[in-house]
Parts: sequence; C-alpha cells; structure tokens
Amino acid sequence: MSYQTIISVDDLKINLANNNWVIFDCRFSLKNPNKGREMFNQGHILGAQFADMDTDLASPKTETSGRHPLPNPDSLIEKLRRWGVNNDSQVICYDDISGAFAARMWWLMRWLGHEDVAVLDGGIEKWAAKNQPIETDARTKVAGNFSGTANNKLWVDVEYVQQELIQGKIKLLDARTPERFTATDKKTDPVPGHIPGAKNLPFSGNLNKQGLFLSSEELHARFAPLSSHPSDAQVICMCGSGVTACHNLLAMSIAGLPEARLYVGSWSQWIKDKSRPVAVGEA
Repeated sequence: MSYQTIISVDDLKINLANNNWVIFDCRFSLKNPNKGREMFNQGHILGAQFADMDTDLASPKTETSGRHPLPNPDSLIEKLRRWGVNNDSQVICYDDISGAFAARMWWLMRWLGHEDVAVLDGGIEKWAAKNQPIETDARTKVAGNFSGTANNKLWVDVEYVQQELIQGKIKLLDARTPERFTATDKKTDPVPGHIPGAKNLPFSGNLNKQGLFLSSEELHARFAPLSSHPSDAQVICMCGSGVTACHNLLAMSIAGLPEARLYVGSWSQWIKDKSRPVAVGEA
C-alpha cells in the first residue's frame, strides 16, 4: 500500500523499519531559520533526515522573487538521491505545526513526479504523544536512484496571475490568516493586505481541534463550492511565500478534487512591485 496524501502515526509506526521508506523532518521557523535544525538535533522521528526550508526546499530569493522560490530541480533531485530516495520509495514528511511546512515538501515531490509521498497527520507532536521512538542521532541512508522530472504545469508565475485575474479566468485562494489578509495585522508583512479578487481560505481551516486533517468529506465541502464547476483547473493557491499554500493543495487532494496550481511567489513577491494593486478588508 502506498500513501499519497497523509499518513497516521499508527500506519507510520507499522512501517518504520521498511528500508525503502524515507522520512523527512521539515520543521522551520520564519523568525529563526536555524530553529528547525536545532529541534531536529534535539530529537526527531527514528530514521528521519532534515530538509531545510530555506536551503533545501527553496532556492535563494532574488530582488523580484518571493521569500521561497522553487529549488533548482536538478539540485533537489541530487539531494533526494543522497538522502536515499528511490523511484519506488515511500516518502514521509512531517513538522510540528500540523503539516504547514511538510506540505511544501509533499508538493515538491509531486512537482518532480513522485506520487508516493505523504504528510504525517498531526506531525511529531502526535508521534510523541503516542510514545513513539525519538532519537537524536542523524542517520545516513544508502544513496538512491531517484530520477524525477519537474512538471512546471503545477505552478504559475506572477505575470500569469496578473493577466488571468484581469480576465477573470482564475480563482485565487490565499492561505494566510484573516488578520494578514485583511491588513488588520500590519506587522507580519512589509505591505499588509491581499491581491484584489483573492479569497481568504486559511490553511488552519483544514484541521480539527486536535490538529489533524478534517475528513475528505469535510474538506470537499470546504473547497468544492469555490467553483461552480469543481473540475475548474484555474484554481490557484497562494500564501505568504508559496509554503502554507501547499497545505490547501494537500487538503484539496485529500478531498479528491482536481489538482490546483501553486502561485510560488505569492504575497511576498506580489508586493515587490509597488505598481501592483493591493486590497484590504473583506476576509
């Protein structure tokens, strides 16, 4: 059995000894870029390897990009091989905030054509709550043979968003908090507000009170009404920098909805050009 969206703690536990399962710790803090590595060193799921958001799951930002541009596909593929990923590997990603960062790696694996990738539902917190094994040693796996190919139909750039919004051909879903979207929060983003025409759909709404994903039926009910035609291929997900938007993309996949696309640059790129319009209010 393969896992292509999420996996429970119990199911990961059963397969923990499988040598062809590759686990990644994707913990990250925007305010402290070193915190993810520090937490990994303090304790991680048995056999997990660390994937850094800034240096592994993104390329360096530029004057015109968002905070987390896509990584160079060839470089990421080479890293995945070094991390022991094979073409038939089951990849598992986790973090400590219910998949908000792990979903980025989930999406990147799919971008490279690898579908057997899943996010640990509830992350390391639920793992630890069930007294599952934690270690501090970093392990090295035998190099793998992964040979992915980037599918650049899965994402869009800022020019595409500008053009298609004007023509009313896309539905833009912003995964940030309502406070950031409406500009009530004036501190987090250099320019508060949102792209005119976007709809606020915070990624936190994909989770229940226990920090686990809602059922596929509940997620379908949340996302399907966003279009009168659920098969609409023009749904675009965004956030601050193309990271938590992947949580909404994962939720749509759990719901069984057609694959939407990622606006990689997201809000942090949009506001780089002062000529681009900004809206406030109306979450």
